[in-house]
Amino acid sequence: MHLSSFVEMVESGFDDRVLLGDENSQITGTEFGFLVRLGATQIHNKYASVMYVGENHALLPVALFAAAWAGVPFVPVNYRLEDRQLRLLIDRYPNSLVLTDPLTAARLEELSPLILGEWLSALSTIDLEEVGPTEPAENDDDVAVVLFTSGTTSEPKSALLRHRHLMAYLLGSVEFGSAAESEAVLVSVPPYHVAGIANMLSNLFSGRRLVYLQSFSAQAWLETVQREAITHAMVVPTMLARVVDELDGEIVDHSTLRTLSYGGAKVSERIIRLALRAFPTTGFVNAYGLTETASTIAVLGPDDHRDALTSDDPMIQRRLSSVGQVLPMVQIEIRDDHEQVVTTGGSGLIYLRGEQVSGEYAGANLLDGDGWFCTRDQGFIDSDGYLFIEGRVDDTIIRGGENIAPAEIEEVLLAQPGVAEACVVGLPDDEWGQRIVAVVVQQDGRTVEPNILQEAVRKVLRGSKTPEEIVIRDSLPHTETGKMLRRVVQSELLAREGGAAS
Repeated sequence: MHLSSFVEMVESGFDDRVLLGDENSQITGTEFGFLVRLGATQIHNKYASVMYVGENHALLPVALFAAAWAGVPFVPVNYRLEDRQLRLLIDRYPNSLVLTDPLTAARLEELSPLILGEWLSALSTIDLEEVGPTEPAENDDDVAVVLFTSGTTSEPKSALLRHRHLMAYLLGSVEFGSAAESEAVLVSVPPYHVAGIANMLSNLFSGRRLVYLQSFSAQAWLETVQREAITHAMVVPTMLARVVDELDGEIVDHSTLRTLSYGGAKVSERIIRLALRAFPTTGFVNAYGLTETASTIAVLGPDDHRDALTSDDPMIQRRLSSVGQVLPMVQIEIRDDHEQVVTTGGSGLIYLRGEQVSGEYAGANLLDGDGWFCTRDQGFIDSDGYLFIEGRVDDTIIRGGENIAPAEIEEVLLAQPGVAEACVVGLPDDEWGQRIVAVVVQQDGRTVEPNILQEAVRKVLRGSKTPEEIVIRDSLPHTETGKMLRRVVQSELLAREGGAAS
């Protein structure tokens, strides 16, 4: 199924319902379809793709679906990249219609970009019948969206999501038109992240009004939730942490906010518990997915969060650090180093298969002959079917022949008083192969002692997993979506010692 079919469903199902915009500007389903068609007439047979380089914008869905209708990919690019990196990514897709926002336009002047809002405003004066409507593209094997990986260890790769992947995700996880007309979602995740794309598509498919937060701040997010009577929202870990810090223990009365989803990277259990207490009437959802799987493949739902917070059962409490249960339309296997499926509770590499799983980059398809995709994440599934992510296999520390997951050490450190963030890496060691080093950020106004933190890890885990060194820093590097840049931390520590990343 092609995304152009989505447009026709929206027009017929939500003709007079407001789907896009805030209190100042609103677009109905009929108006949405009209703008998509107009945009497609300007793209079809003129451009090879549509790129968007800028902050969040209320009209982003129009740009994406106009590209889909015209049969070309939508390529959102991280505008925060420095100029050289930004230009390298743009150059990968020549003959693109480059759309942007007013602030970013000056950086792209030589490309003659168009301001998204101005482009659509100009289009709205065109008589669609006079220019001749463009017939919708229908090949669901065409590439719909291109997303660039973070590129922390190499040049970013172009991940390809075809129409069939995105529609499989929507049809398998969202009921069309299931939202009430009063429902509204606050989109604060940027469009160059798969969560931003999925958030857009799934809420539009359900019939929810999309309100875009141009750029994130905790105060603006809280104010918008209140002002726009937001019923649903999705944040990445750094956003959730900043909202919690902004509230500083205050319990908020956002009675309209029914669901708050989070995902994109690991969230500390401390932050989740503080957030649950700050929003006592809100249902929390942890969504785990990857760019290569067209977003969510596992969900920890509101009941799971409430049970983990109130139960005396350690097994149920532990679920708060899981990503929940795998969605029915996705198959999962945990495999060992010999690619043999491990038994329940056994740790190994996570493999996924399903119609929404792409596993494809420009020039490289990573699916095996049976359609399985290796996520490079390590984890296990408990006896109740809950999936736990232990970290990237590439991050595994090998000390004296023992494989050690940094995440389990970080979890202990984050549970200690005064610790705001923690990153554990392995550095070369002549005796052990690698030694464990932890970098810790203190909470504001708090002081932590490295020797006390080392003792805490030793008590919970054991001596072989205790960091030989703990470094205190003011901050840790992250991507804009909250993913820890572990390799950057490792490189900085090695540079301190005059070494090089392994």
